[in-house]
Amino acid sequence: MGTTDSSIVDSARARPGLLFVALLGGLLLVDLAAKLAGVGLGPIGGSLSVDRLGSNLWNGIVIGLVIGLAGIGLSMTYSILSFANFSHGDLVSVGAFSGWGVAFLIAGFGDIPARALLTVRDAGSASPGDIGAHILTTPGAILVGLVAAFAVTALLAVALDRTFYKPMRDRDGISLLIASIGAALIVRYLLQFGYGSDRRGVTASVEASNLAFGPLGLSVNAHELTILVAAVGLMLAMHGMLQHTKLGTAMRAMADNKDLALITGIPAERVVTATWVIGGGLAGASGYLYVLLRGTIQFDFGWLLLLLIFAAVILGGIGSVYGAIVGGLVIGVVFTTSTIWIPSDFNQAAAFAVMILMLLLRPEGLFKGVSTA
Repeated sequence: MGTTDSSIVDSARARPGLLFVALLGGLLLVDLAAKLAGVGLGPIGGSLSVDRLGSNLWNGIVIGLVIGLAGIGLSMTYSILSFANFSHGDLVSVGAFSGWGVAFLIAGFGDIPARALLTVRDAGSASPGDIGAHILTTPGAILVGLVAAFAVTALLAVALDRTFYKPMRDRDGISLLIASIGAALIVRYLLQFGYGSDRRGVTASVEASNLAFGPLGLSVNAHELTILVAAVGLMLAMHGMLQHTKLGTAMRAMADNKDLALITGIPAERVVTATWVIGGGLAGASGYLYVLLRGTIQFDFGWLLLLLIFAAVILGGIGSVYGAIVGGLVIGVVFTTSTIWIPSDFNQAAAFAVMILMLLLRPEGLFKGVSTA
């Protein structure tokens, strides 16, 4: 027993930060249990209902799936091309606008001018919500919009690569990073020019379609279920591609050792193109689904979301597809459940605090760094 106690003390001295995190986590769990019992502790006391806790966890999972889906492309770009792509957030915005433009065109075709529909704008007396973009009333429009978001953003990602990144392929990561910032600014302000800078409603109301899960304290609407099915389906497709196709094998080989992959005859340029197609497409799909979740859209929301995407990727282990997914879920849950203890204005700070703690305690991330799989 004495030897065991001594090893615990030595471990705590060697990694005091880990001990601090463990103590803080334990205190939060104790306080959470106390809040559920109606006797919150200390200055952050108060009660907490099971319904609210369940709602926070569910919302965190849904947001985390969207963030994780966007993070896959960012991780793929880093693992295969070795640079942090700051234009990724604006690809998220492009997917949202292009996808919802197509969805509106299908949902409101014939009654409203096509230009107003494609630019996701109010059209006379009909607001975007009045058009009725809803998974229960216009499921075909929502599905085709998702496909369009993936396709348009994939094409744009390849175009950006051919224009900016391919000529700089032999440069270092800093040069490419700066180029990606320039590309982000170009895309963002083209979006503002084409779609306007105003924030507008997009989806029809979904309250009437809520599905109550009383024992779990949840109230789930049809759009949230759509996001769950679409995001999980795309992630499973990504897993299948990585593990069971020649393209996936080539991607994993280039992520592990690019020079060795080139020697063995792997077509590097094809793999790079596929990386942009898949990563860009998933970014666009995530932007489209995020708008489905929050119901509004604006030209720079992807740039604002990029910080959370980076936090998820770093937390999971930058370069790891599976790390991005898990990191997104962790960031999403922290983002929503932190409001149990702090005001909602500071929930992003809580998400970034988790990322910083991970950098301090485990810099390689949960999935130990650069690995596509």
